[in-house]
This record gives sequence, C-alpha cells and structure tokens, in this order.
Amino acid sequence: MARYCCFGASFSEFTGHGSTASGKGKGCHGQVKVCYGYNLVRGMTNHPMEDYHVANLVDVKGNELGLFAIFDGHLGDTVPAYLQKNLFPNILKEEEFWTHTDRAITKAYEKTDQAILSHTPDLGQGGSTAVTAILVNGRKLWVANVGDSRAVLLKGGEPIQMSIDHDPNVERSVIENRGGFVSNMPGDVPRVCGQLAVSRAFGDRNLKSLLRSEPDIKVEDIDHTAELLVLASDGLWKV
Repeated sequence: MARYCCFGASFSEFTGHGSTASGKGKGCHGQVKVCYGYNLVRGMTNHPMEDYHVANLVDVKGNELGLFAIFDGHLGDTVPAYLQKNLFPNILKEEEFWTHTDRAITKAYEKTDQAILSHTPDLGQGGSTAVTAILVNGRKLWVANVGDSRAVLLKGGEPIQMSIDHDPNVERSVIENRGGFVSNMPGDVPRVCGQLAVSRAFGDRNLKSLLRSEPDIKVEDIDHTAELLVLASDGLWKV
C-alpha cells in the first residue's frame, strides 16, 4: 500500500481525510496560492488499508497554515485515525508554536503519544509512523517525522530529503540500552525484537519501553525555487 500527498507553491476549521481502499483528491487555494493533491493505492494483498492523511489550509490568528501529513499504521488503523484528528490541533495548541516551533512540535508529538497510550483499551496495541509538514504563510516549511514515512522537497531542481528514516539498525544502541534487541533475519528488514521495522513510532504499547516518539525536525525557507513537496509512506519509497 502506498499513500502520498504533495503540494506546490506558486508565488476555519481543521479537517482531515479518512482511510479508504483507494482514493484521490486535490485543492488549490489560499492567499499564497498553494496547490495540493493526495492519492491512495492499495497493494496487491488482502492486508487492510491502515494509512491516513491530512491535506488542508487553515487560517490561525491571521496566518495561513498549510497542514499536510501521512500516518502509516500497523496492527490496525485506530492509531493513525487518532493522529489524523488530534496531532495538528495539539501542535497548534502549544504556546510556543509561533516563537519556538520546533519545541512546540516535539512537545505535541510526545503529548499525543502519551494520550494514545492512555487510551490503549480503545485504540488497541497498534501504532503508526508520522510525517507532518506545516507551511507558514507560504514562506516557512516545518517538517517532522517518526518512523519511515518520508518527505522530499524539490527546490531549484534538486531533491532535499526533509525527513530521517528511523531504522532499528541505526538506533540499535538505544534499543539495546533499554533492554531490547534488533533482529536481522535473512530476507527481512531489521526489526525491533523481531517485530517492528522502525525504531520510533506512536503507540505500540507492548514495545514502548524500547521506542521513542521524539520527532526529527527540519525547517526550510520557501521561495520561487521551491517546486514541490512530496510526503509518502514506505509503500512508495521502498517498493
């Protein structure tokens, strides 16, 4: 399965889009003209779709924010569905959002993960990756991620990876220091305790003592050389 959304910039109320077996959409509006679209393709398996996304423009305190995200769930879709409804509102509620955006995003990610874990009876034992992009007034782009869903910005004809894959092999020492292990079985990807193929994720209560939900964050100035930003789950990047 692969889900992606993207926007291109040519110089309310929060809403999201649910997970379906397949689908696509687009929009183009805002004071700074931002065109965006999304597309969902289900793989050739009987595995249910567990990906959710957000693609929306909102006005907050006179500032235009583009909110874009991919949430790639595992062991069910309840956690990515929760993230779709709550992660951006939690980020925007942080007092430091306008002054120290990176700190606000980090706090919101961690608080959202804590909320997910506290709702385990309702949300189950599953989890989700996340890659979020916030475009502020068409001029400043903040990208944060946990897991292996990626963001790539095309600027001046050159691709810039705005996210970092959280691979169990790369963060092996952290996992082992917390009492876990990383398996490397022939023909398979590295996995935390033989189970999860990422070292950071939301949810995953049974592995939470070994995992982090702290995002990596990158910021980029957006000008006329910025052509396109693509967010996608690993179904696009790794297949």
